[in-house]
Amino acid sequence: MFRQIPLSLVLINLGGLLALVGFFAYAIDDPTFNLIGFFYGVPLLLGGLALKSAELEPVPFTEVTSASLIKLREQQATSTLNQIRKDVTRFRYGQEAHLDLALEKLGLAPSDDDRPVLKGLQESEIDGAYALTLEFYSPFINIDTWQEKHDKITKFFGPGIKVKIEPNLEKEEINISLIVDSAPTPITSPA
Repeated sequence: MFRQIPLSLVLINLGGLLALVGFFAYAIDDPTFNLIGFFYGVPLLLGGLALKSAELEPVPFTEVTSASLIKLREQQATSTLNQIRKDVTRFRYGQEAHLDLALEKLGLAPSDDDRPVLKGLQESEIDGAYALTLEFYSPFINIDTWQEKHDKITKFFGPGIKVKIEPNLEKEEINISLIVDSAPTPITSPA
């Protein structure tokens, strides 16, 4: 729940309230509350405004996740998939875009203006396995470039992940499904 409340809003409200108390205390000549308002309220207000200017809003789910999918997520999702889901569904500060560093490492962000933008998130079941689908608005990077990076994406988000890349050409979107690889991994004994 607290991930859905922007820190900037909390600081702006708290700082604004304390600053108002400080101004009121100054008007009635109360030095104690005056100092509290000015020395705590104004910096909190300014800090909140600074955070607001560097705020990156959470990515919305494009479909409601059912209880059965939540149960499947709890059983199968890897720590990487859980981390991605948690990171992109909360307020972030000081980042240009969600998953910007991952896109750079994958070679899918030639510049800040041409970078794909994560617009939506969806959880689903594909062939009995949990899948997390990342919906990117990608007008500058075509499907062929995404397909060339398929193995690199698989290694980046793996192990235990299969990647499915699907274009939605009408909306200039690319959907990247990160699917839990439910195939048993062979156990090898040390030689």
